Amino acid sequence: MKDIAIYGAGGFGREVACLIRAINKVEPRWNLIGYFDDVQIKGENNGFGRILGGIDDLNAYDKALSIVMAIGTPTVVAAIVSRIDNSYIDFPNIIAPDIIYLDTSTLVMGKGNLVMFQSLISCNVTMGDFNLLNCGVSLGHETKLGSYNAFMSYVKISGDVKIEDSNYFGVCSVVLQKMKIGNNTTIGTNSVIMRKTKDNTTYFGNPAVPILKPNINK
Repeated sequence: MKDIAIYGAGGFGREVACLIRAINKVEPRWNLIGYFDDVQIKGENNGFGRILGGIDDLNAYDKALSIVMAIGTPTVVAAIVSRIDNSYIDFPNIIAPDIIYLDTSTLVMGKGNLVMFQSLISCNVTMGDFNLLNCGVSLGHETKLGSYNAFMSYVKISGDVKIEDSNYFGVCSVVLQKMKIGNNTTIGTNSVIMRKTKDNTTYFGNPAVPILKPNINK
């Protein structure tokens, strides 16, 4: 079994610990040694494991160690990963044992991806690095994902959709077929994307429309 630690010791980190336990029930692969977190106090226990320290402690770790990111905000994940410079650290893909693949032979996946329970990945799907698929997410055929995207529970991505980097999809949001999502876009809960989105914009509703920022000069 290989040593692994979870970065992020909050509620989602505890859920990821449950995922690691479920993987080990099928095939013993991971020895969970604890958590790294930049807010919680080193040495404390969050009920599922001990806090091993923050980013400096991880960079000083002197043995081989896998890390899984348990943080739901894409920009925060990207910022933390950019600061990890320890050659002993690697970032495996952590995938729930009950997910459904329609065709593994056409799946391309980078590193550091986290796929939670009851998700579905169709055929000809490409994923970059450090994407989060929370419980019940489905990716349609020919979906192309960049990196650092976060899909909350029960997001539905239709076929032939292209999604670039650092986007956030709220619970039960939907992207219809052949849509393109660029960068740093936020899709609200239960929202349905029917048109191409603009970068750095928040969308909400069915059909989803951009949320305009208030004019503070009025």
